[in-house]
Amino acid sequence: MLRIHLTGEDLARIRIAEGPDPMWETMLSSHRFRDRRAQHIYGPWRLAARRRIRALPGTLRALVPPTGYFPDFLNPLAAQEGWDSAVEALRATPRRRLAADIALLAAGQPSLPHWVRLLADGEREAVEQLVADLERYRRAALDAAVWQRVQADVDADRAVRVRHLLAGGAQGLLAGLRPVLRWNPPVLESDYPVRRELFPGGRGLLLVPSYFCGRQPVTYADKELTPVVVYPVEHAAPPRPSPSALGRLLGGTRARVLGCIEYGTTTGELARRAGVSPASASQHARVLRDAGLVRSVRRGSEVLHTLTPLGADLLT
Repeated sequence: MLRIHLTGEDLARIRIAEGPDPMWETMLSSHRFRDRRAQHIYGPWRLAARRRIRALPGTLRALVPPTGYFPDFLNPLAAQEGWDSAVEALRATPRRRLAADIALLAAGQPSLPHWVRLLADGEREAVEQLVADLERYRRAALDAAVWQRVQADVDADRAVRVRHLLAGGAQGLLAGLRPVLRWNPPVLESDYPVRRELFPGGRGLLLVPSYFCGRQPVTYADKELTPVVVYPVEHAAPPRPSPSALGRLLGGTRARVLGCIEYGTTTGELARRAGVSPASASQHARVLRDAGLVRSVRRGSEVLHTLTPLGADLLT
């Protein structure tokens, strides 16, 4: 059981992260990479990630075991400012923090590789190897397309939390976190693998919605660090493919024009393929171009239309 005891000052200092935390998402995704949970949510991602990288880097396997504690220094608060800031904060982790966190990890994982001992000593080569492996894993497993889904689900959750905050203040915000977190004033509690009592003592609480977080929230082991609770968002149901969806969105004729441009076409060819007049084809192409779905380039007396990446994504 996790129990967070909040004072009035803590309630006044509750914050919601402005977006997904790149470090927390990276660490927690390594759990989803290895387990089989929530196949309907993570299954396609897991399959694609395993095809690209096959196995987690040894650094992540050693530092982030499938269950239990993983070092607090892997999730610096600076990650709220972006991945680059997180990496620089990781590089700048004081040696005493590295040693303390890895000693705690070693208590539950007695057979750690030798390089982890070097990391605990602050050896630059070990730190740089960790950073390189994290960046390589993130590029492969959390590419731009995946990150868009992460961003969308986290933004949706954040919008819900903000509405609760505006309607009911901090009390309304915390009450709306059920069923993952339960607000029984003055204690916010949740199921947790071990018994934890956290007393922010006026420092407030940072709520971090997470795409890759499992069924239970996560927090720092070190009670002296800024109080943070990472909790799972509710995932949107995947859209059901519908052949008529694009037509309903754009209108039947414009959707047909977009489809006819798929492999590139001139205005005259577009008119013939779509069954419209050249003037109408030109007008539809201009609207699609202004929306960023089509790129038009003049070649002599003709204009060649091709799809932008956004247009191709919309078409599929």
